[in-house]
Amino acid sequence: MGHQDEPKSLADKINHLYASVRPTGRARPYSDREVAAAIREAGTEISYAYLHLLRTGERANPTKRHLEGLARFFGVPPAYFFDDDMATQVDDELRRLRALRDLKDAFESPEVRTVALKARGLSDVSLQQLGAIIDHVRALEHRGRTVPDAAETGVDDRSGD
Repeated sequence: MGHQDEPKSLADKINHLYASVRPTGRARPYSDREVAAAIREAGTEISYAYLHLLRTGERANPTKRHLEGLARFFGVPPAYFFDDDMATQVDDELRRLRALRDLKDAFESPEVRTVALKARGLSDVSLQQLGAIIDHVRALEHRGRTVPDAAETGVDDRSGD
């Protein structure tokens, strides 16, 4: 997102924050009501309807206090909204944080944990081969093909672990 040639609008920047900063343990983003309530609790009056207008671009000139409240809520510097270089830096950092969150979420999956436990103790060469197999299966699924089951491949899933 931060690598576009044209500066992003205020609405784009706010929507990017909504998409990037999620409540802990929840897949869906904050609602305008949640953000407005938190900003009000921190001492700045703002309505969820006004946030919606900012996000849709119907209002594009918020007060300094509103932008500071948004910045504080999403954990970004207020300059994020004014300085495109700062926005690019923050967006890059948010992208890295989102990738870490996605990785954490993946490892909380019982299926992923099972694969990781079964791979424990394998040699580096075997781990590389396992990675290649996973990449191949992912490519098959993305092409809409089904993955053969154990009976078709002759692979016995019983590991004795």
